[in-house]
Amino acid sequence: MRAVTRLAATAALVAAALGTEPGAQQAVAGPAGPGEVRESVAPGVGYRAFTVSTPHGNTRIHLVTADLAHPGVAAGLLYPGSVAAREAVSRMAGDAGAAAAVNGDFFDITEEQHPGVEATGAASGPALVAGRPLKGAVPEAQRFGWTEPDGDTDRDVFGVGVDGRARLGRLELRGHLRTPRGDLPLGGLNQYALPVGSIGAFTARWGSASRARAACGTDERREAPCTGDSYEVRVRHGRVAAVSGAPGRGPVAPDTTVLLGREAGARALRELTPGTPVTLDYRLASSTPVPFAFALGAYPLLRDHQVPPGLDDATAIPRTAVGIADAGRTLRLLSTDGREGTSSGLTLNELAHLLRTLHCTDAAYLDGGASATLATRLPGTTRVAARNNLDHHQERPVPNGIAVFSPH
Repeated sequence: MRAVTRLAATAALVAAALGTEPGAQQAVAGPAGPGEVRESVAPGVGYRAFTVSTPHGNTRIHLVTADLAHPGVAAGLLYPGSVAAREAVSRMAGDAGAAAAVNGDFFDITEEQHPGVEATGAASGPALVAGRPLKGAVPEAQRFGWTEPDGDTDRDVFGVGVDGRARLGRLELRGHLRTPRGDLPLGGLNQYALPVGSIGAFTARWGSASRARAACGTDERREAPCTGDSYEVRVRHGRVAAVSGAPGRGPVAPDTTVLLGREAGARALRELTPGTPVTLDYRLASSTPVPFAFALGAYPLLRDHQVPPGLDDATAIPRTAVGIADAGRTLRLLSTDGREGTSSGLTLNELAHLLRTLHCTDAAYLDGGASATLATRLPGTTRVAARNNLDHHQERPVPNGIAVFSPH
């Protein structure tokens, strides 16, 4: 009863701060409340900053609202050009010409449990860019971030469809290798962790990071040791060009795919000698009837106005989230101030109720803590900068994010 009372009080305070403003144009209209900031970032894109009171203290909220139905307004995936690379949100957004952006998925940030193995910086969930597969999802036990509520999976995503509307969904890697000895299932695509016994593919979009991490951990334990049974096959122009008894590193040429197998997958790849023809076919199958134009890993907070059971209501930290309103025509990017200063952050349950108060029908949470970053184009300039106060007063480089584009 106490938790319900606390959440109701929080929702009431948020409602009082926000009023009932559903659209991007309304997001900067009307008088601002005490300490509130409202700006028009670009046509169809508004920014607001305001403070809400929670049972554990005040939290500063930074919100971008984008009208995806407005001419010229669109959303897209930010990433540094390689899966296994990281860059500051403001830098990526500025380079891409975005009006606003937030950080994205949780990622492989540390490998303290695996001595001698480098953290790749690659995101945990699946990703699509320009309608094409960028990477698959690591096994659930191998992903970084908080333990997901019941019903969530490593394949959950937020994205925008080819119809221009934002939505939640799931993306599942489906693929195979065609060899003279028969078809072999594909278990991963540009992933920092592969399922036990599987074969993963690494393309030029992986980058130059070592692939050794992909053979570490298990489907049940991220910290489990690396397997001693792995094998790589380099396929160029449809034929095996080279083989190796250990995971490699360095750039993958655009005309080449590196196949890495572990356990049973390694034993299957050892049957492929140089010159053997190999054909690779894969896709990210979507749970939504409308294909995604872009998508990235994100974990549901709201579905059809409903807050799912099991969301954490004890741990308040800096948060980033994405919300969907108006049948996918309105997109909300939200982040809080970091822990440097007086902002207390939010629990996942509070974050979900806040997004519902913001008229979102569906929403998902992204990486938080020191990664939480919201950046916008500054008024009257083309410069993009972080708007929230950051942990340690600096942006943490991240592997991807969500960008909003609008004409100047």
